Amino acid sequence: MISYKAMKKCLVVSDSFKGTLSSKDICNIAKECFSEHFPDWELRCIPVADGGEGTVDCFISALNAEPVHLEVSGPYGEPINTYYARFQDKAVIEMASAAGLPLVGENRNPALAGTFGVGEMIDHAVKSGCKDILLGLGGSAGNDGGCGCAAALGTAFYNESGEKFIPTGSTLCNIAHIDCTDTEKLLSDIKITVMSDVTNPLYGPNGAAHIFAPQKGADEQMVEALDNGLIHLSRIIERDLAISVSDIPGAGAAGGMGAGCTAFLGGKISSGIDAVLNLTGFDEALKDASLVITGEGKIDSQSIHGKVISGISRRTQKQNVPLIVIAGCIDDSAALAYEYGIKAMFSTNRCGLPLNELRDRAALDYKSTLCDVMNAINLL
Repeated sequence: MISYKAMKKCLVVSDSFKGTLSSKDICNIAKECFSEHFPDWELRCIPVADGGEGTVDCFISALNAEPVHLEVSGPYGEPINTYYARFQDKAVIEMASAAGLPLVGENRNPALAGTFGVGEMIDHAVKSGCKDILLGLGGSAGNDGGCGCAAALGTAFYNESGEKFIPTGSTLCNIAHIDCTDTEKLLSDIKITVMSDVTNPLYGPNGAAHIFAPQKGADEQMVEALDNGLIHLSRIIERDLAISVSDIPGAGAAGGMGAGCTAFLGGKISSGIDAVLNLTGFDEALKDASLVITGEGKIDSQSIHGKVISGISRRTQKQNVPLIVIAGCIDDSAALAYEYGIKAMFSTNRCGLPLNELRDRAALDYKSTLCDVMNAINLL
């Protein structure tokens, strides 16, 4: 057992509780609690995300990165205002900020939504001097295999008549030839890391269309058409670019954008949380830590497979640092997490209320739960 007296440094590295608390909110609550309970401890708070919603804001907060605002094309080509994070020669971009499902509201149609605006953001970052691009996938509105993004960066897509066009999910089957010459020139000395927390292949029963398109508004017939489009795209990529992308883990992320980033941009798919932890210096901060506190809105068996908690637990377990989880909800399947180095789990749902009644009290519930954790630590 670790005695309280020996514990002097804590890292708070939590994902957001989506819809209630941001990662930054949680860090601010932790600072308040530690100043009240353990003012002599060293506290390091690192806002994190796994590449999806909130990733850019985490880097802006954790590394004091500069927000870069610009206007790009939205999912249906409409002008939208968005931003990415820049620090030194690095840029962090969320594809959802230009091509995300929340941007389309009730007008969901993955056959027509595209990713051109994501490519415009990458182009802006590269032409502004960035050499290292971290692109977070997740929450996409479309199913274009990243073709729109590639087109914005110079990749040419031709149909059977030799006409250039920008493919969307509904027109992937019209691609007859792909030319990435201009994109390769633009990105010749650029490193692109694609952050994703899914491992789905490009197509098939577990691919982008079948697994994710229904939540984007696709019916059964559209799902089949979108899947056929991705199959066709994969074949053209293999023929014209000599790259096989269909079975790459994560190829199906964000409507097949994982595959497109690999084939068209030369990107490398990486665990989102691992990329975030590497860039924020988590391992260095962990070296002399006595305790780590993490969490997310709901912890279940999936939390230990590619999510924030899994990335953190792998590292704390390796360094033998105790890890405590504070979550909004703890599923029965979460017991599996104890096999991965987690020492204790606590739910902030102290009164057993439904989610819609918890939102307004989320901050208070988190603080109360964290204070209870500290009271328990004080007994050691």
